[in-house]
Amino acid sequence: MTFRTPSEAVELANNTAYGLAACVWSESVNVALHVAAQLKAGVVWVNCTNMFDASCGFGGYRESGYGREGGREGLLEYMEPEWFSKAPMLAKEFSVLSSQFSAKPQATAGATEGDRDARGLTEPSPAIDRTVKLYIGGKQARPDSGYSMEVRAADGRLLGEAPLGNRKDIRNAVEAARKASAWAKATAHNRAQVLYYCAENLSQRRAEIARRLAAVVGDKQAAAEVEDGIERIFSYAAWADKFAGAVHNPPFRNIAIAMNEAIGTVGIICPREAPLLGFISVVMPLLAMGNTVIAVPSEAYPLIAGDLYQVFDTSDLPGGALNIVTGYVSQLLKTLAEHDDVDAIWSFADEASAAAAKAMSVGNLKQVFTNEGRAIDWFDPKVAEGRWFLEHSVQVKNVWVPYGE
Repeated sequence: MTFRTPSEAVELANNTAYGLAACVWSESVNVALHVAAQLKAGVVWVNCTNMFDASCGFGGYRESGYGREGGREGLLEYMEPEWFSKAPMLAKEFSVLSSQFSAKPQATAGATEGDRDARGLTEPSPAIDRTVKLYIGGKQARPDSGYSMEVRAADGRLLGEAPLGNRKDIRNAVEAARKASAWAKATAHNRAQVLYYCAENLSQRRAEIARRLAAVVGDKQAAAEVEDGIERIFSYAAWADKFAGAVHNPPFRNIAIAMNEAIGTVGIICPREAPLLGFISVVMPLLAMGNTVIAVPSEAYPLIAGDLYQVFDTSDLPGGALNIVTGYVSQLLKTLAEHDDVDAIWSFADEASAAAAKAMSVGNLKQVFTNEGRAIDWFDPKVAEGRWFLEHSVQVKNVWVPYGE
């Protein structure tokens, strides 16, 4: 096939469901490297072909498979954190944090249930009920079905109603995420600044959000979720421009540049047991690495979506980079996992949900990252943040570049 411009060549090369390897031939190294960075392939050879070495990773993108052989990334395919294999199984409807925090709201002396916040301060109850909507393409959207789901406090009180998303809402969210490709093209420094801004804005609303969350998880856990959530956003903002690739030196007249690239569009089933902190812990590493996200918040308190999209709206996060669809996991997981425009699926629910995510995602060989039904202590930064999550937020492309005469 002929082409007139490098951008047209990239479009032709990427117009396939596969992405194992590619070659770029050019008299200009600048043009060759510019094209190589845009190709959706696990290995790109510049002015050479079929170069292999055990020190350099080899593997594909998309339906060519996402595993890696060779290099550090090849070793990581066979490794998991030591604590993960020892973690207990997470039972349905059970909060793994109940031993750490009280699950029942504790009233503060001199304040009513609706007046207190997680720090013992009092604030007037809102006079008007909030209408929480879905968050798609940077805009608040009513659910396609027109239905809602009840959200209740730990003592059974009705806290409000959250929109009940369906497959059409997921489809709209995926379309919005696909259009937000500018987020992946933004510099890592720019993404870091946006995430820092998110943390600052969440910090300004800590008392209000903790007060609402306390009705479901209790004062202690609510306060801890907000404070740890702010710290976690700051942490991933710092990682955004520091989780870099590597340069390999194979025994040829080549160097192999291992580039960490965003996976693309990722669907997430967020943890039920920590509505705010769990959401932040799984969404932020993906955003930091340049992915676009469709998140299904905790069924225990999906109303947290209303607070979060107001934070993101005022933090310069581009529309479509993060989309929030509330609803029942049993219904939305299937649609997300089977959608061919979703590149990866993360599921942090029970064991059955983890198995379902794997089985339903085979249509386009999505990358799957789950807790295998195990309990994760989202309040422990040694467990719930860092390299393990970042490594699953990227895919490694090895670009081979020759040198010498």
